[in-house]
Amino acid sequence: MSIIEAIILGIVQGLTEFLPVSSSGHIELGKALLGVEVSDNVAFTIIVHGATVLSILLVFYKDILQLFKGLFSFKWNTDTKYIAKLLLSMLPVGFIGILFEDQVEALFTGNILLVGICLIATAAILLLTTLERPHKRAVNFVDALIIGLSQAIAILPGISRSGTTISTALALGIDKERATRFSFLMVLLPISGATLLKFKDLSESTNDATMWVYVAGFIAAFISGTIACNWMLAIVKRGKIAYFSIYCLVVGLVAIALGLWG
Repeated sequence: MSIIEAIILGIVQGLTEFLPVSSSGHIELGKALLGVEVSDNVAFTIIVHGATVLSILLVFYKDILQLFKGLFSFKWNTDTKYIAKLLLSMLPVGFIGILFEDQVEALFTGNILLVGICLIATAAILLLTTLERPHKRAVNFVDALIIGLSQAIAILPGISRSGTTISTALALGIDKERATRFSFLMVLLPISGATLLKFKDLSESTNDATMWVYVAGFIAAFISGTIACNWMLAIVKRGKIAYFSIYCLVVGLVAIALGLWG
């Protein structure tokens, strides 16, 4: 992979991480279309995901500081309860990552047909947000676990993590802004941990040239991710998330056609 290709894929990751169109699916499609050979597909995917974690930290820094302030008050208050809900939501994807690591890595090998099928599934999930439901309440502990389970399903390339978790939250009757905030914050610890583990492995097995490729992708994903994160907040607030189902359907059909053709 060249630095230019890494930048392109980084931009794709940043833009699609927060928009409900599946960043992992688009990364797989991008690698296939560019003809990119990556020695460690999962490593690059996690690294650019790590860049978007920084985007979340930048956009939600006030919320995060408030949560830490509540945490270090050492009381069972609103902030510590929210952190507990976030931790609960992380458990399903954490178990899958630990128990089925090899199977998960096998999904990120350029299987365009799988990506296409999952993108169509994402289109269907997004359409569910058009159903009329009251969106007024906050996330409770049961909601957190259900949203966490939906995030675990979104480990498949082509299933949008943000689209699935936000759609699930809306289906549960959670307020739109609260649903989006929870969806973005719940991914911080899992991706941060996976990114740190991969950086440790990469430092032992990659050369300087390869590392610069990853750095280029990381920076591109961070900048584009910050832009997309703010954009997504406005989109959900206006209730326009379902429009992305059309995009996912079209790209999914194209991916399936390419997968069958190739």
